[in-house]
Amino acid sequence: MRRQSAHLQKEKQFPMTDSNIPVISATGLFTPDDSISNEELVASFNAYADLTNSENSEAIASGELEAVPHSSVEFIEKASGIKSRFVLSKQPILDPEIMCPRLPERPNDEISVLAEIGVKAAQQALERAGRKPEDVDAVLCACSNLQRAYPAIAVEIQDALGMTDGFGFDMNVACSSATFGIQTAADYIRSGSARSVLVINPEICSGHLNWRDRDSHFIFGDVATAILVEAKDMAPAQHWEIVGTKLKTQFSNNIRNNFGFLNRTHPESRDDKDKLFVQEGRKVFKEVVPMVATMISEQMERLGIESTALRRLWLHQANAGMNRLIAQRVLGHEANADESPTVLDTYANTSSAGSIIAFHKHSEDLVDGDIGLICSFGAGYSAGTVFIRKIA
Repeated sequence: MRRQSAHLQKEKQFPMTDSNIPVISATGLFTPDDSISNEELVASFNAYADLTNSENSEAIASGELEAVPHSSVEFIEKASGIKSRFVLSKQPILDPEIMCPRLPERPNDEISVLAEIGVKAAQQALERAGRKPEDVDAVLCACSNLQRAYPAIAVEIQDALGMTDGFGFDMNVACSSATFGIQTAADYIRSGSARSVLVINPEICSGHLNWRDRDSHFIFGDVATAILVEAKDMAPAQHWEIVGTKLKTQFSNNIRNNFGFLNRTHPESRDDKDKLFVQEGRKVFKEVVPMVATMISEQMERLGIESTALRRLWLHQANAGMNRLIAQRVLGHEANADESPTVLDTYANTSSAGSIIAFHKHSEDLVDGDIGLICSFGAGYSAGTVFIRKIA
């Protein structure tokens, strides 16, 4: 209650005008050139399984080891709804003896790969809004996996864009990084701390995926998205007013990645699988669906938005079944492709970028006054909702 009162008091001190109403002016998307189909992925995994089982045939026969089971296209599509994924490094992933992306380390005087793809998405967003880099006050690099601890990737992106002023910083809330970044940017606009903020989500998820794990080798892809959040009085004529945002976190070990700088302090621990993406998928499904559906419904009630007024849901693109159930609980009926579009089938799970890709590709047809929801959820657990209204 104390926090709510402080917020209300702040609104009285700073009445909302077009100079501090946050909007989404534009988005940008960078997609890698190469894509891996389920058929290609399964052929690679099964070749690895056969090779491994052959090398360990005696141990398998004696019961000392279990054979690596084959994967299948049918299993992947039934479990996730994914049919293909874009990646930055295709051939090494498909090589049964490597099964990992290969991205050569760059010297410090060259732009990092994470910043490079972030810049490409940012440049597209700026172009779509008719904005120059010097118009931007801040850059937030919000993603699941940062290439390094420091200097911040956001500051590198700021420099590569040619911004001579302003500030940037990195933030990580796993799959919800984009929505957390949008609320942070919106709060800067509301407070007057900035008037134009780039939220950038470069996701090289192929780097943290265990491509030798049958239960997860198909989940992720690579991409970068950008969202330009600005004050309403400087936005393009067509934009999306941010009606309301809400963030939620709840600790869970069901999605975890233990890779970090402290790994070198215990060199006797060599569990490489533990240093990659791991999850208890069934527990995640069971726990996250009701949490997110309830969060959305409560926020809609607070904002006075009826389910019948919700024109479109741009949900986190992690699992087709999760999205179907969440949309059904929110809307009161099973959502069709127009009400809840998917990009999961071609992009796979791109962590924080997923809902932004869906919004980027499936928002142009909405008309003035239409209300939509950008929603993310994932490791943490974390979840974020961004309700927006089309202004045209």
